[in-house]
Amino acid sequence: MAAVKASQRNRRPLAALAGAVALTAASIGVWATTATTAQATGLPTPDHVVVVVLENHAYSQVIGSSSAPYLNNTIKAGGANLTQSYGLTHPSEPNYYMLFSGSNQGRTDDSCVSVGSISAPNLASELIAAGTTWASYNESLPSQGSTTCSSGRYAQKHNPWFGFSNVPTSTAKTFAQFPTDYTTLPKVSFVVPNLCSDMHDCSVSTGDTWIQNNLGAYATWAKTHNSVLAVTFDEDNKLSGNRIPTLFYGEHVTAGSSSATTYNHYNVLRTIEDLAGLSAHAGNAASASDITGIWN
Repeated sequence: MAAVKASQRNRRPLAALAGAVALTAASIGVWATTATTAQATGLPTPDHVVVVVLENHAYSQVIGSSSAPYLNNTIKAGGANLTQSYGLTHPSEPNYYMLFSGSNQGRTDDSCVSVGSISAPNLASELIAAGTTWASYNESLPSQGSTTCSSGRYAQKHNPWFGFSNVPTSTAKTFAQFPTDYTTLPKVSFVVPNLCSDMHDCSVSTGDTWIQNNLGAYATWAKTHNSVLAVTFDEDNKLSGNRIPTLFYGEHVTAGSSSATTYNHYNVLRTIEDLAGLSAHAGNAASASDITGIWN
């Protein structure tokens, strides 16, 4: 009988120890599942993010230029300016792939891609896998889902989503399909103006006016509807070390703020992924830092 009582007494501390170990293991599990989201601490959770990509201009050609009054006096003044934002290479097309998927995916020139030839993760595939929404709005695209290489002032080289088998071509819409009811926008969307409106073939003033006329109403709405507009460029004019304008604007962007931290397309991609609440990060975005210091 004494031996039985001693055995029972020994079980009690062992049971307590097992419970403590289980509690610690559970705590470690909770920490592991939240570690990735902790990296995004300080970022807002907007309902909609719209990214517009313009072309081939250096920071000094746009920021502070009298030819871009809307971008300077509204978007920059009322939003955030990244003063050390950089493209990653030349020419245009690989920069678009880097911004969209965290890698150039072997693209080193502006040639048309074989549609659906790449299966790597990207922003759109991550959004789709997470059960949320994605679309691109492409000015002068002949029709929704058209995979043509070029048409008038439309150029497929600025539309990396067509290269991926895990992005439905139907998510590539014409800009005419950009909604006027902004609550119906996808969680994340890209806007790609045509070769004139994006400043590639036409002036800074032309692009600035296009942004104001076509996205100005969304920008105003975003300020009071938990949404974000991001304006960036693919590359500079090859004369300024690839330093490009990048602006953020919206309800949770501190008006008139700026950041002198050095960022590039991978940081922008990482930030968009985290703004959208994604746990996955494509390519080099996985090791990139979020854009910080501009959020209220």
